[in-house]
Amino acid sequence: MRLIKFLFITLLILGGLGYSVYYFGTKYASDKAIDIISEQLENNEQLEEEIIQQIEDDPMLTDFIKEAEHVDESKLPFTTKEEAMRALIGKFSVSELMDIQSQVQKGLSPEEQQALLNEMESKLTEEEILALKVIVYKEINK
Repeated sequence: MRLIKFLFITLLILGGLGYSVYYFGTKYASDKAIDIISEQLENNEQLEEEIIQQIEDDPMLTDFIKEAEHVDESKLPFTTKEEAMRALIGKFSVSELMDIQSQVQKGLSPEEQQALLNEMESKLTEEEILALKVIVYKEINK
């Protein structure tokens, strides 16, 4: 009986340690990824300008973003780029976000844009998509 009790307590402690390492490890990794991606975007104004130019050149994307013009920001789940990155990392893996970034840098065909929008719509709620639209709209019109 003593052996079973010892094994149970040991497994409980190991399980708790494993969960905490997983929880805090993934949080730490996502925070680091957010810092790196945010720093890359902030330091690479040319990339930001290219993305904004691509949006402005595409009437479909412009119309998609214009929906955010008159939105009450107090009801959105996030309002800053940093908060958006945290939310996106929760829904997408870092490698998926990096793939999306590289696709956008290379330029997207209308079919690829639609596929990307469909993927976003499948993984994000309507409020999160609207919040992203508001952030992009503010970036374009600053």
